[in-house]
Amino acid sequence: MIKNIVFDMGNVLLRFEPEYFIERLGVAPEDGRTLLVQVFRSLEWARMDRGSLTEKQAAELICHRLPDRLHAAVHSLTDQWERPILSVEGTYELVEELKNLGYGLYLLSNASYRQHDYWPLIPCSKFFDGTLISADVKLVKPQPEIYRLLFKKFSLKPEECFFVDDSPANVEGALYCGMTGAVFNDGVPALRKALREAGVPVAV
Repeated sequence: MIKNIVFDMGNVLLRFEPEYFIERLGVAPEDGRTLLVQVFRSLEWARMDRGSLTEKQAAELICHRLPDRLHAAVHSLTDQWERPILSVEGTYELVEELKNLGYGLYLLSNASYRQHDYWPLIPCSKFFDGTLISADVKLVKPQPEIYRLLFKKFSLKPEECFFVDDSPANVEGALYCGMTGAVFNDGVPALRKALREAGVPVAV
């Protein structure tokens, strides 16, 4: 029986849209908007998630590869990409409903050290019972060790957990470690249906 729902953050609870973040900075296409997309696809971004680089260190390394005129934008993207907070439509209501139904709610996210600064600003964060962030533990999804650490940290049984992530690889990793779950790519209505099929009595 499912007793706990484990959520990813980016593109599940919080919109993560590089093109929007870059456009918000006012960088014109002819000034290098395409180049800035590389920030989010860079090795440095992956290393921030693993906790082997701080945001400042990552930005400085990325800046070595980009024109001077884009350096301020690079620092903004690594230090403030989440401003303003953009929640994924329908997730607040779903998370609140799950909490009211008595389910344990946990966050398992590949994210950098700064996650702790903006997590409280995400409206549905107040419903969560615990979080595990990749940078803090030097592990990233879909490594089996990070799922097992989640179970140990919060005394969870894998078979009692339902995992939600926008990455198929991360959901597969959760299944490998004993959880059930669903890939979040068709919006909240599809997730509600998947939860119902797993025995979680949410509205559909």
